[in-house]
This record gives sequence, C-alpha cells and structure tokens, in this order.
Amino acid sequence: MSLQASFKQSFGQLGLPHDRPVLLAVSGGVDSMVMCHLFLGAQLSFAIAHCNFKLRGADADKDEQLVSEWAKENDIPFYNTCFDTQQKADEWKKGIQETARILRYEWLEDIRKKNNYTAIATAHHANDNVETVLMNLFKGTGIAGLHGIQPKNGKIIRPLLFAHKDELRAYAQEQSVTYRDDASNKTDKYTRNDIRLNVIPAIEKSFPDVVANINDSITRFAEAEEVYNNAIAKEIKKLTEQRGNDIYVPVRKLRLRTPLNTICYELFKPYGFTPQQLPHIVDLMESESGHYIDSPIHKIIKDREFLIITEQDIEIADTILISELPATISIGDKTISFKSSNIPDKIPGDSDTAYIDAGKLKFPLLLRTWKQGDYFYPIGMGMKKKKLSKYFKDQKVPLHEKDKVWVLESDKRIVWLVGHRMDERFKLKPSTLNAVVIKLS
Repeated sequence: MSLQASFKQSFGQLGLPHDRPVLLAVSGGVDSMVMCHLFLGAQLSFAIAHCNFKLRGADADKDEQLVSEWAKENDIPFYNTCFDTQQKADEWKKGIQETARILRYEWLEDIRKKNNYTAIATAHHANDNVETVLMNLFKGTGIAGLHGIQPKNGKIIRPLLFAHKDELRAYAQEQSVTYRDDASNKTDKYTRNDIRLNVIPAIEKSFPDVVANINDSITRFAEAEEVYNNAIAKEIKKLTEQRGNDIYVPVRKLRLRTPLNTICYELFKPYGFTPQQLPHIVDLMESESGHYIDSPIHKIIKDREFLIITEQDIEIADTILISELPATISIGDKTISFKSSNIPDKIPGDSDTAYIDAGKLKFPLLLRTWKQGDYFYPIGMGMKKKKLSKYFKDQKVPLHEKDKVWVLESDKRIVWLVGHRMDERFKLKPSTLNAVVIKLS
C-alpha cells in the first residue's frame, strides 16, 4: 500500500468529518511538509499554522518563509506567530523544549477555536512513538505510559503514527516535497534527541527491526490497557458505595483484593491522591477511627469498618455564583463589581483591580472564601504553582486578614486571589479579544 493510501486509511480511522477543515501544525521539516502533501493529495480541507520560536536566527526565518510560500502556492490558509521562547523560559523557569511546547499548543488551540477547525494535526510518526515509550520506561511508568502517543487526544490528532521516518523521507524524495532540516535535531543535548541519535541506533545493531517491533507492542499495550481499565472499573464498582456526596469503601473487602496497591492507586487517584500517598492509604486501613489523609480536593477518613472519601469541608466557605455580566456582589463591607471592558492601553498596578482575558472564562464563575489545599499560578511568577497558604506566608498576610480572603474560580481554576494577585493563566495577551474588569471596593 502506498503512503498516500495508508494515510487515507489512518485518517479515516480517526472518525473526523471529511468536510470540516483541520489545522496542521507545520514546522517546515520533512515530517510536517509530507503531512501537508498527504492532506493535499487526499483532497482534505485544511489550514497551516507555523510557530517561529526565534531560537535559530536566520534558519528559523527561512523555515517560516518555506511554509508560508508553500501555503500560498497551494492556496491554503496560513497562520503564523513568533515567540521570544528564551525570555519565556527564563521567566517561567522551565526548559526551552517544555516552554516551546506550552506556547505552541496554547496558540494552536486559540487559532482552532477562533476559526472552528475540527482538530489540530501534528506530524508525529512511528519513530516518535518508540522514543516516547522508551523515555517513559526509563523514567518509570505505569501501563498508561506504554501506549505511547495516542492517535487522537482531545482535539489533537496524529495521522502519521503508522509511518516510519524512512518512509516519510523516501516519499519526500519521490514526490519532490520541499522541506528544511532543523540543525538542532542533530544535537543530543535534549533527552529525546539523545534517544533518537544514540540509544535506538545502538539497539538496532542487535535488533534491526526495533522500531517496527516496539510499535507492534505499543498496539498490544494499548489493547491491554483497555482490558486493565475494564477490570479496574469492575473492582471499583464492587468496592464502593455512594452515600450522599461521600464514597464508602469497606476495609475488609479492600484488604482482601489483589493486587492491593494497584487497586488502591486506581481507586483513590480520581480524588487527587498521589502515588506517594499510596503507602499511607494502605496503612490507614489498620488505623484507628478518626485518622485521615488529605488531597487538595478530598479526604479519606477511617471510620470503623470503612474508608470514607469525602470532599474537603466547604461548610465554612461562603460561595456566590456569578452567571452573567455585569454583576455587583457584596461581601461584608466590601463590593466586587464585574463588567466587560475594552483592552486597556496600560493595566493599572492596583491590587484591587483585575483585568481578565474574557475568552479564558467559563460561566458561572464561583466566588468563595479560600480553603486549605487551594493553589494558583501567581502572575509574574512564570507559571510557578503555589499553594495559597504558602503565598500568604511569603507575603506576610496577617492571620486575621488571611481568614477573610476570597477567591474567584472559573471551571475549578482560581482566576484571582481577590485584592491580592491574579492567576497567570488568565492574564491579558496580545491575542486577547475581550476583557473582563473586576474591581474590589
């Protein structure tokens, strides 16, 4: 079967409508340029998006020029943007690759939403899949880490996972597909490149078909994961009883299950408990009544013959829903007003005023007093997660004032620590179309 025919088959298995356009993430390298050529050959509707991360000087500009010209020649809608990736990495205190990934996918999703594209396509292929599984294995992983890159994950699709890198290069040569080689792919200072350039070639000396063999295994791992998840779901159904808002787990039944650690991990993971807490959860079964373990959102309480999963206490936290704008809310002797706003030329530095990206908000908004376990990403701290309790301590907020602090939530994410600081995720950006201004008075 030709690569074009295999591509059509792979795309068809994704279950996407053929008449709705897909947004292609295109770097200018051989993988993404071949993907463009295959979409064009399959007569699929698509657009192209290109990010210039400003990391390789003139080479990066030439990549952008190549992609732009190809889109123009083939009458394909084209979007592009530039990032000061190094500055953002320094600001966020993250690695270059992680920073670039965050910037890229956030921008791609904004373009997809604004233009109603059905999905975002990336050019990940079979070799990328093998590299991902090996990285997961080397770092330590559960069964979920063995299924590699998913062909479809939310609005992200990878229609080239069936193809090996050599097949893509051969196709590019046969079809005279223009592309540019990224010199950074030849350095092994990044983990993925190290595996690609050094580890896999070393393995191939003993196992020449390692890429094909591991990809076959990935398919089996993914199928095994389905069986695993079904079995876990049955175990959890047998072990849990809903009583009001609480979940009751009988200790005697749980203690007899095997493998105990795996079942406990899967049972309690959805409630915010981590693998590091697993030994303590197992020990809790033997504890006296009244002992408990916290997650940010739930608590497991030992009560005689049961472990009870309950939400963190919210009785002490007054809550107010804001369903639409404008709105004015009274809290004690203070007032909070909400209204739509134009993008200001200059954002005031007043801690009692917050300008929020309206496109990031999901209504209804929730206004409530803060509680232990709350966390946010304080603006200006480079996407660094921080618990509110630690923030108050660092800012030396007096105890009597701390207890009166409110937070504004959108879709279970803190937008604004009222009267203190916004969350980085909701700040205004150059791409912001509309704003919401919130004032405390």
